[in-house]
Amino acid sequence: MTFSLDKQGISVAEIHRNASPAFLYEAALRFEKGSTISSTGALIAYSGKKTGRSPTDKRVVDEPEVRDNIWWGNVNIKLDTQSFVINRERAIDYLNTRDRLYVVDGYAGWDPKHQLKIRVVCARAYHALFMHNMLIRPTQEQLAAFGEPDYVIFNAGGFPANRHTAGMTSTTSVDLSFARREFVILGTEYAGEMKKGVFTIMNYLMPNQGVLSMHCSATASRDGSDTSILFGLSGTGKTTLSADPKRLLIGDDEHCWTDDGIFNIEGGCYAKVIKLSKEQEPDIWNSLQFGAVLENVTYEQTSHLVDYDNTSITENTRGSYILDTIPNAKLPAVGGHPKNVIFLTADAFGVLPPVSKLTPAQAMYHYISGYTAKVAGTEVGVKDPEPTFSPCFGGPFLVWHPTKYAEMLAEKLRKHGAQTWLVNTGWSGGAYGTGSRIKLKYTRAIIDAIHNGTLANAATAEDPVFGLAVPTSCPEVPVEILQPRNAWGDKAAYDEKAKKVATLFRENFKKYEGQASAEVRGAGPKL
Repeated sequence: MTFSLDKQGISVAEIHRNASPAFLYEAALRFEKGSTISSTGALIAYSGKKTGRSPTDKRVVDEPEVRDNIWWGNVNIKLDTQSFVINRERAIDYLNTRDRLYVVDGYAGWDPKHQLKIRVVCARAYHALFMHNMLIRPTQEQLAAFGEPDYVIFNAGGFPANRHTAGMTSTTSVDLSFARREFVILGTEYAGEMKKGVFTIMNYLMPNQGVLSMHCSATASRDGSDTSILFGLSGTGKTTLSADPKRLLIGDDEHCWTDDGIFNIEGGCYAKVIKLSKEQEPDIWNSLQFGAVLENVTYEQTSHLVDYDNTSITENTRGSYILDTIPNAKLPAVGGHPKNVIFLTADAFGVLPPVSKLTPAQAMYHYISGYTAKVAGTEVGVKDPEPTFSPCFGGPFLVWHPTKYAEMLAEKLRKHGAQTWLVNTGWSGGAYGTGSRIKLKYTRAIIDAIHNGTLANAATAEDPVFGLAVPTSCPEVPVEILQPRNAWGDKAAYDEKAKKVATLFRENFKKYEGQASAEVRGAGPKL
């Protein structure tokens, strides 16, 4: 069957559409410098200079169709139509110079009622294999009837943007046009730009259909009757805690909540593999086999054993693999309405309780805030953690104002009776440097107690600083760590640090006060 990209202005004779992983392996090994195969059978590939996303180079075209809906600012930076057309033409011209191109046609969204047809046009076999993993793969019958896509991604990442083009600040540009339904990548070969481009598209289209798009993982009980979702920024345990042997995995990163329940947007997972071990993350470890992509890792030259502890290329080493490789994956990746919604935060200041039960107003407040705290850098003498606030636990990928997503979440919680929890996977008994990280076995016990209903009816006490309802007991968790102040030896130091974090919350929330209700504004820290 012949396939053409004439409508996109591409005339390359050799185009490989939805090629098999084996074919893409062969192409990567033949034509892409540095590509090889790991000892477990994964394709090792390198993204070049850019080893992570470039959020400051992301642009959204300022078009009448969407202008009044978009949350313009540092996340969604305006680009005029003329500059987009220039970048698009630059991408098309580059793609037309290639000897061969790869096309991946697939779906975003496991719910057929809300599914998008995505086409990826790229010059690297590694990129094609990555999107083969991350999109939902059509059957041969579906591919034959695929027709025209809803959105097209032109990945010309091997060619730079012209920094003299209006709106450009570097040779990298990642541009999205909702009117043209096109996404153009220049100057970066980091594969994650394509994945998050699809998520950004869904983050705009789904709320317009009354569907809440979410940056979260999702699990279901073994019989499928009980669904939970876990929000969290990097380092909070979102992937680790969703890899729960007691439950089914719906997905690890991107989901939507409809009137029928939830569905995974993706057909695969994109996991961090820094310091990966078979003992701690067996599902991820076992998934990095034939068909998977290992990105920017180092390996021993003779055995091809990957050195997951080596950060000489980047700390952001990644693995991409299809959901089907996870033994307890729930396929199709859909579930009912969540019974529990869990916000994960790694509070390195050590002042938030390990678990708190939130009211609907508190849920909105903490959802809009999206708080976690990263450990400070490795410079000598730097001991204080660094606070991070990312609205809806996914700020870089939002398109509407954060309060729109928060209002939709609140409505879903009320309508379906879901309970929201704030779970701190960070420090206890002191801040980073003096306290200790809350043991994973305690956090898992908390998650288990949420899922089995133990905490739903547990007695609670109000945290005097943050106003949170804190359970006074939890099976297999020491009572003394549940109330943070009790775990600190120096109570005055706790009071000072708690006041600092409360102030950080209030200062951050000022930017949303104009859009939030009085009830939500009053749901923050009490001090």
